[in-house]
Amino acid sequence: MIRPRDIAPGVALFPVRTPTLPPATHTNTFAIGGRDVLLVEPATPYEDERAAWLVWARSVAGEGRRVIGVLVTHHHVDHASAATVFARGLGVPLLGHPATFDRLRDRDAELRVVTDGERIVLGDRAWTVLHTPGHAPGHVCLHDEEGRTLIAGDMVANGSTILIPPDDDGDMIAYLEQLRRLDALGTTLVLPAHGEPIDDPHGLFTHYVQHRLMREQKVLHAWEARRTALGREPDIAEIVPQAYDDTPFHLWPLARGAAEAHVIKLRREGRI
Repeated sequence: MIRPRDIAPGVALFPVRTPTLPPATHTNTFAIGGRDVLLVEPATPYEDERAAWLVWARSVAGEGRRVIGVLVTHHHVDHASAATVFARGLGVPLLGHPATFDRLRDRDAELRVVTDGERIVLGDRAWTVLHTPGHAPGHVCLHDEEGRTLIAGDMVANGSTILIPPDDDGDMIAYLEQLRRLDALGTTLVLPAHGEPIDDPHGLFTHYVQHRLMREQKVLHAWEARRTALGREPDIAEIVPQAYDDTPFHLWPLARGAAEAHVIKLRREGRI
């Protein structure tokens, strides 16, 4: 693993080890901008990784550039564990959506709220904040329209799918809406929080939406089959074996949460 590395004009990548879900082991953090720099994803809870990240962040500032803030895409532990530590350590504000700040366990730092459509000007480039709820209520992405680049947080990942946790305010309807919104941007480079950069964004967004809709049909069919067989509405755990028959057994606990997210969506749409 090479870190840091430049991956686009005005964008550097520094992955850090985090307690994220397999197959991922790291969360990608980014430095974006020219003379003014915004750092994205204060992710790691591990002391050695925090120390390495701060050395890197201070070296960025030591190159005649100025770090203006640290942005957290959402409140999950593998994205926000060092939010206060990094912001206070660098003496800069912590940027995030109000719904993210509401859910942060530690927010003892100067907070700066960002909202959908806000433009953050960093030298000769402006990054637009996109509020993209679904995976998390306060999730935000950053879009460089000129460079056709998107920092996607946990909206997508390279090599895996994204959980929509119903026990943590996940929303499958909103998630699918936001995937379609991101696809319509016409980006050519997507930078996820987990995995390598994605150079076929349209293909990935299309795959994500199609995969979710395929799974939704399996969940619906499993629900109806179990309801008929049992003579009552099934529990979520009772539909997982059929709805996720193509998923390894050891992943069924995660599949249960995904199935619940689909069932909530189907209920809201009046389909069950």
